[in-house]
Amino acid sequence: MELRDIEIFLTLAEELHFGRAAERLHVSVARVSQAIKKQERAIGAELFARNSHSVRLTRLGEQLRDDLRVLHEGLAQTLERARLAARGKTGTLRISLFPANIQELRRYWDTFRARHPEWELRLRVSSYQDPFAQLRNGDVDILVTWFPIEEPDLTVGPLLFAEPRVLAVAEGHRLTRWSSVSLEAVSDFEHIAVEPVPAYWFDHYVPEVTPKGRLIDRTASVNNIEDIFMHTVLGDTVTLFPIHVTRYYPRPDIAYLPVQDMDVLPYGLVWLSSAENDMIRAFARVVRDLGPLPG
Repeated sequence: MELRDIEIFLTLAEELHFGRAAERLHVSVARVSQAIKKQERAIGAELFARNSHSVRLTRLGEQLRDDLRVLHEGLAQTLERARLAARGKTGTLRISLFPANIQELRRYWDTFRARHPEWELRLRVSSYQDPFAQLRNGDVDILVTWFPIEEPDLTVGPLLFAEPRVLAVAEGHRLTRWSSVSLEAVSDFEHIAVEPVPAYWFDHYVPEVTPKGRLIDRTASVNNIEDIFMHTVLGDTVTLFPIHVTRYYPRPDIAYLPVQDMDVLPYGLVWLSSAENDMIRAFARVVRDLGPLPG
């Protein structure tokens, strides 16, 4: 079995959905299907039981997943070490981010690289679903997210920035008659929902109730920022954002209104306590030395 076919099998074993697996791997659904059929022919048995409604691993598929996962992780780590060594690097710090202002945070990336040329720094946009799983699964080393974080197995690091809030609405929405809005007023409209996430954490992004106790409808399920803009442009939802989104996502079909009665939203570093290492400590030290972005 070729390395790429192993990756396809393991990704489908996680997603149990051909479309999502193809999206993660940046290949076509047909390529995923062909690879799985090829593997099943070579083994002589089905690895996945699938029909028009679901995909699940067979018992043999589960056994192969467990065996291949260990081998694949070891091989991937070996290849990564060889690749880094060829470039004079001894390790990679992987950071996943929720905020969009990556350019404004560049002083932290540049300072870390200048202080530690022996380490590589990789950045990626965070998934909206089960955001802390990427730390717990070992996919990333640091998550940049909004506070507070109350997970017992995670360490909360230094603050990066804190920003006022804005409300994104479709251009021409009746709220655009006003130059700013209150949380009480926006409770009349549907808002986004992200699952599965800790309730206390998402409550700080989109509160469950207004200051006066009015329920906020959070039922528009989204997976990424493009989903958010689609719902907003169509008028299905109004969406709360930190203010930097107005700089990074100016759109002719979206209006951004300042929200009067919400506290600033702080963002900072979080990592898995048991996985803390020299690279994580070094990056946290950079952030502490430079301090948060000016408000």
